[in-house]
Amino acid sequence: MAQKRENEQATETELKVPETLTLCVQTCGFSASDKPRSRSPSPPDDPDSTLENSDQGAVRRREVNRCSGCKRKLGLIGFRCRCGEMFCSKHRYSDRHECRFDYKAAGREMIAKENPVVRPAKILKV
Repeated sequence: MAQKRENEQATETELKVPETLTLCVQTCGFSASDKPRSRSPSPPDDPDSTLENSDQGAVRRREVNRCSGCKRKLGLIGFRCRCGEMFCSKHRYSDRHECRFDYKAAGREMIAKENPVVRPAKILKV
């Protein structure tokens, strides 16, 4: 009884190969296909898109992070302000670089969103 169950399980786990599958001529064990497969990625079909991508890459390479205040090269130590500019450690504070960002208005909006006005329902007097 146990052997019968083991035989059934063994036949279920075996791989079933379709009969229409053609094997490689070189008898390597792989299936034959019309297109050869390569390990390297295939080039894109549209040559125009490759030119656009190369132009974008060239622009990115030329971009150097510089302080908007003193034009010093920053590298990885730059600080981005809320106004959108990049600054060095000396000019990173808003009072040091004449920041255009309105901190008071942003604070008011944040408080208004976090603390909505709650009005109680009117009480009917008898």
